[in-house]
Amino acid sequence: MRNFKKNDSGFICAHCGAEVPPLGYTSRDHCNKCLHSLHVDIIPGDRENECKGTLVPVQTLPDAKKGFIIIYKCAKCGSTVRNMAARDDDTELLIKLTAVKG
Repeated sequence: MRNFKKNDSGFICAHCGAEVPPLGYTSRDHCNKCLHSLHVDIIPGDRENECKGTLVPVQTLPDAKKGFIIIYKCAKCGSTVRNMAARDDDTELLIKLTAVKG
């Protein structure tokens, strides 16, 4: 992706409080336990978005090549954001969210 900035820091999830470790292969940007994220990026990894709202996972879309795509809705500004699931994400929650219509 053009202008992608790798930022693979671990963090404490603002939604569920889980300790989220770095991924090691790309930027970590959401909790692997509850899938929530923060609306912090304009370009993936840049952490320059002023919104800083909570990104709530509302649906997942299975993708044959990428695994799951997580669809988020920002609780603060209402924006919709798409993101690839990580290898260590809660698989049961990813599957459960495929039945939801965003």
